Amino acid sequence: MGQFILPAPKTPSVAIYNSAARFAVRRIFCVGRNYAEHAREMGHDADREPPFFFSKPADAVIGDGATLPFPMQTENLHHEAELVVAIGVGGVEIPAKSALDHIWGYATGNDLTRRDMQAAAKDMRRPWDMAKGFDHSAPCGALHPVADIGHLMRGRITAHVDGELRQTGDIADMIWPVADVIGHLSHLVTLAAGDLIYTGTPAGVGQIKRGQSCTVAITGLSSVTTTFSRQQ
Repeated sequence: MGQFILPAPKTPSVAIYNSAARFAVRRIFCVGRNYAEHAREMGHDADREPPFFFSKPADAVIGDGATLPFPMQTENLHHEAELVVAIGVGGVEIPAKSALDHIWGYATGNDLTRRDMQAAAKDMRRPWDMAKGFDHSAPCGALHPVADIGHLMRGRITAHVDGELRQTGDIADMIWPVADVIGHLSHLVTLAAGDLIYTGTPAGVGQIKRGQSCTVAITGLSSVTTTFSRQQ
């Protein structure tokens, strides 16, 4: 292979709990409407819908404790507390019964959303990639290896903004559990080591204003806090 014309981009990565090593990120996939109450608050009946997916750029990932400029082109930034699954073994058309064998670890995440931009795109029947895939739109806490904690089947998930509880639920309430999510997604694309999957959010999504901080927590995992400056 010849030399690159420009310097190769830095590989995005996520911290690993209690380790100096890091997890290199290949792609980021997100599941929409995977909690019934959230689907209903967004005006849908997800009980009858198969899972659907959207993507964020790998370099949208940002770690715990970041202070960020407020995102451009929005006045209605929303938090979405999510369980993040890190793929360690790739595959295609993975059966749900063996899907958990492909997981390297779990983390807390925040699927930040420019809700006003998303609503406008939906009204015009346009893609809403820029509502989801903007700079630093994928906060992710430290990954906890399956080898250390096992598989998470349940656990309280919360989001606080400036200390106020906004979202609360349990990851056991997913419409499509993690194994099914991996199975469905691997029938659409080939998964590979380094892929992250944000698995959906419970009800209570809401606005983060300039100058505020948002903390997402899941029982048994490290939390992730993101603070937004008052300036863009």
